[in-house]
Amino acid sequence: MTGFKELHHNEEPLLLGNVWNVQSAEIYENAGYKALATSSSAVALSLGYEDGEQMSFDEYFYMIRRIKASVSVPLSVDLEAGYGADGDLIVSNITRLLDIGIAGINLEDTYMEDGVRQLAGREAFSEKLKDIIVKLKERRTEIFINVRTDPFLLGIDHALKETLERIRLFEELKIDGVFIPGMTAEADIQTVVKATSLPVNVMCLPGLPDFNTLKRLGIRRITSGAFLNRHIYKELERVCGIIKDNQSFSPLFT
Repeated sequence: MTGFKELHHNEEPLLLGNVWNVQSAEIYENAGYKALATSSSAVALSLGYEDGEQMSFDEYFYMIRRIKASVSVPLSVDLEAGYGADGDLIVSNITRLLDIGIAGINLEDTYMEDGVRQLAGREAFSEKLKDIIVKLKERRTEIFINVRTDPFLLGIDHALKETLERIRLFEELKIDGVFIPGMTAEADIQTVVKATSLPVNVMCLPGLPDFNTLKRLGIRRITSGAFLNRHIYKELERVCGIIKDNQSFSPLFT
């Protein structure tokens, strides 16, 4: 875990490869990525589910275990809201991940209700997180905890202010990093980075600055979510259409 944590404190931001199966993980590792992370959304789609903990944890764990066994670089897991109704079950899930050598997890402050993503209350989520951390310490287990907070992603009013208030609570709990998907404006990124000592993680979205700019702004971790997965399958859809229209497999070899 220590090595993975150190990757978040180098001069260069940590560019994580977001994976969904063994093939994608091996491609990222062969391309020289220093660490990988599952995209729960991409894994769910590959199993025929929508995002939002629609697949069971056992199904997800099978895929995680196969991915972990295929690579030598650290692997983090997008655990969404924890795949459990209470702290004990969430900690049990995290312990299973630790048992197979997982280096880190993402936990998010949203939940799905009738197919709609909702932002959990600040204090309620903080208490949930505190309970998980205490229970992990009771088991003497450590794992890099990257907390995802979604005010920007959900487009709520005063997203920057709400994000900063949530980060202050996370700092009190001594988490390892904060993930803010949906934040793309340089001014917002700069404000958040200056407001916290935690490594800040941003995600691929239209309008996100290039990596050199993100480095200058102080970003420590960059992820792509499920966007590469979706890009690849859009390309597959395009090529399948060409093969059907041309009545030939020749486009695969030209």
